[in-house]
Amino acid sequence: MNYLSLQNNSLTRREALTQFGSGLGALGLLDLLRRSSSADNNSETPLPGTAKHVIWLFMQGGPSHLETFDPKPELSKQSGKLLPEEFRKFDLAQINTADATVLGGQFDFKEHGESGLPVSSLFPHLATQADKLAVIRSCYHELFIHGSALTMMHSGTRLLGHPSVGSWVTYGIGSETEELPSYIAMTNSFFRNGTATFSSGFLPALYQGTFLRTSGMPIQNLDRPESLSARSQQTLLKQIQLWNKRHRDNRPGDSRLDARIANYELAYKMQMAAPEVIDLSKETRETEDLYGIHDGTTQTFGKMCLMARRMVERGVRYIHLVDGDWDAHGGIKDNHSGRAQAVDKPIAGLLEDLETRGLLDETLVVWSGEFGRTPIMQGNQGRDHHPYGFSIWMAGGGIQGGQVIGATDDFGFNAIEDRFHVNDLHATMLSLLGIDHTELTFLFEGRERRLTDVGGLNDLSRRLTRS
Repeated sequence: MNYLSLQNNSLTRREALTQFGSGLGALGLLDLLRRSSSADNNSETPLPGTAKHVIWLFMQGGPSHLETFDPKPELSKQSGKLLPEEFRKFDLAQINTADATVLGGQFDFKEHGESGLPVSSLFPHLATQADKLAVIRSCYHELFIHGSALTMMHSGTRLLGHPSVGSWVTYGIGSETEELPSYIAMTNSFFRNGTATFSSGFLPALYQGTFLRTSGMPIQNLDRPESLSARSQQTLLKQIQLWNKRHRDNRPGDSRLDARIANYELAYKMQMAAPEVIDLSKETRETEDLYGIHDGTTQTFGKMCLMARRMVERGVRYIHLVDGDWDAHGGIKDNHSGRAQAVDKPIAGLLEDLETRGLLDETLVVWSGEFGRTPIMQGNQGRDHHPYGFSIWMAGGGIQGGQVIGATDDFGFNAIEDRFHVNDLHATMLSLLGIDHTELTFLFEGRERRLTDVGGLNDLSRRLTRS
């Protein structure tokens, strides 16, 4: 096929679109349409926020709060014994406490920084950043299985088909970049829930996340086909734009057509910008070592964290980094040791690098899994899933670090102080971005839907930010 023959209008519109589609990453391009239609889809006025970007560090599989950020001396004293009678009476769905054996914490905790924040020995590098962390020990929800728990953490509900947090954020306040997707997801393993992890659900598809690969072509099918020269591509684009404008002129008032017209120009820009963001050749060796990208253990997640910083610099609004797998039903000590070694230095490097470059105050960093682990033993020195009380932390975005909020009981079973449901977490994140979670809505199936559903009443943004 001679693409230059378009100058003679020898191709039909359908034929040209079919040919051109092979060279574009549709998932990424839909996200880029946001700038053309966000004003039509959402007219919310942002509240004064302390953050402009989000990096969510998601430890898929469920890291144990008891081995990471919630020390339990009493649990260690009772290790190997039957669970005390008062805890056997807990009505915890799918957790058998009747004949359970206590498993004490597998790692030591020490106080770090000027704040004396307790951090597990799993994270020696992250411990140096203790004064940046605000640890919330009382996060909870009610979902015991990975799939539904992941759905809850990523979309605020157990129901499938709802938008992810990143989609809500980009729907609410848009993007700062015209050359990259406003919402990007990466992983060093796999997404347990597949693309639902970064789905736009019932929001327009242009708000869905874009999966970025850490090597090769970052977005699949984005590159211009080898058979198509740059000149030919420009000719093709001009012809398609002409057809689209004619189509739009016959249908006044349809903003989607304007968005589609903008799509091709933005896609052309992204063909240059997306490969550049993963090109680390201009980073100094000092910076690369800060993230551990020359160490086989930390290389992949370190590269993801470094690219996340580069994305923030280039205006990407929401970045979701997934590490896996922390699902330690047996051998929790070995599992958590391995996973922590892969992420500890990269995460510490990310926080330090963001601060050095003056980006930390405008970048909210969130660390979590989909739940914690039980205080009782499962299998061979392992722990089962535990959604009833677990730890997360936040840093940056105006967060006052070096503090602990909330608590679980002496054995880490239940969140008992400043209980912080996942809906509260999402409400707090939106508040830190300047969004009132009760006002960010979308009409779906006859109801104004929101990320926090009917929850989000315990917004901790005021307590987390600097006074």
